[in-house]
Amino acid sequence: MNNNKATSFRWIICAMLFAATTVNYLDRQVLSLTWKDFISPEFNWTDNDYGTITAVFSIIYALCNLFAGKFIDRLGTKKGYLWAIFIWSLGACLHAGCGVGTAALKAAGFVGMMGITVSVWLFLACRAVLALGEAGNFPAAIKVTAEYFPKKDRAFATSIFNSGSSVGALAAPLTIPLLAKFWGWEMAFIVIGALGFIWMGFWVFFYGKPSASRFVNEAELAYINQDDGEAAAPAAEKAGGKGISYLKAFSLRQTWALVLGRFLTDGVWWFFLFWTPGYLSDQFGYKSDSGMGMALIFTLYAIVTFVSIYLCKLPTYMVDRKGMNPYEGRMVAMFVFACFPLLALGAQPLGAVSAWFPAILIGFACAGHQAWSANVYSVVGDMFPKSTIGTLTGIAQFAAGCGSFMVNKCAGKLFTYAAEQGEAFAFCGYSGKPAGYMILFSYCAVAYVIGWCCMKTLVPKYRPVVID
Repeated sequence: MNNNKATSFRWIICAMLFAATTVNYLDRQVLSLTWKDFISPEFNWTDNDYGTITAVFSIIYALCNLFAGKFIDRLGTKKGYLWAIFIWSLGACLHAGCGVGTAALKAAGFVGMMGITVSVWLFLACRAVLALGEAGNFPAAIKVTAEYFPKKDRAFATSIFNSGSSVGALAAPLTIPLLAKFWGWEMAFIVIGALGFIWMGFWVFFYGKPSASRFVNEAELAYINQDDGEAAAPAAEKAGGKGISYLKAFSLRQTWALVLGRFLTDGVWWFFLFWTPGYLSDQFGYKSDSGMGMALIFTLYAIVTFVSIYLCKLPTYMVDRKGMNPYEGRMVAMFVFACFPLLALGAQPLGAVSAWFPAILIGFACAGHQAWSANVYSVVGDMFPKSTIGTLTGIAQFAAGCGSFMVNKCAGKLFTYAAEQGEAFAFCGYSGKPAGYMILFSYCAVAYVIGWCCMKTLVPKYRPVVID
């Protein structure tokens, strides 16, 4: 290998993180694209039932993230990532057995409990397994990014792999409804779930720490470690560094900035991810397997994918062209990103003209989220040592899951209540279920500006954390 010219293996690793994140979001999208038109008619689900499933998934995902970060830090990114994707792929495939399981349990006399039907309980169990595995994706991916990229490149690298979430959401409406339509919703879970097992083989072959990788030469290693001089001492990378306890982490203002930045905003992304197909079906009559339904969702996530990647170049511009430190440049860029979701305020009013307007406006709002999310992840790498990144990312993901739990559970109850009340329930000139959507869109619009203000108040200037 020529050591004079730097290799670019770090981008191969980034591509693998992108693939894993794409599979991650495909797996969680199967339910949102099949429940309204395929699963709900079979099991007679209400919006509240679906809201319960998405909310419980979110809170289990949140709880698992607290331990997933520690798990990744201790086990390492190679083995930790393999375990994570194995568990979530297994959980995705298990959903296919819920129909048979429901029939068997009903035949045995089990009728559900706590107001939750048999089918909902089974889907909750499968979502729990899925959440357990998926909790490992972002702590592992962020840790790998910190290992393979210098600080100035991390936001862009993170935006690339994080765009897998929107690419997964982009591919989902073109594949999942058709799988469900022609081969049944069960086969949709099996086919999409199997993709993770394929990814595992590539990860075993390619991944290794930069200093130990046969694909990384000395020049690339020097570029990767330019922030801390580790190129001359690769042994330090192998030895790692001090970890961080939860007590220490939660005593830091930097941690609380991350927690609030994720708690207030991530529920917005998950709300649009889980509920947009149902919204288009409810408000405009476009089912997920219809040509128009697929076109609208595809357009929405095409905007998310390409606009978010372009937006994520802004922090690098601030650092390289404006001379800002990474945190300062990132916060300026994040304020710009926080303004994009304000467009969601026009989704419901302009929906009276055409369904294309909500799809496009939600697309730009979600693009703002993806750029915001990529930079919140990168803030961890900016302020915390590499040895703590998995733990801090896990804490941030926990906060995100809690926010998503609240938004999705409230959405399910609100939509069911609004539909029952009809004209008696009104908000901003809308009544019934459209009023419920307008309430949620209003929250989604302002959440990021509030989150940015909280982060800036807690950490007004760049303050890296030193572990004693």
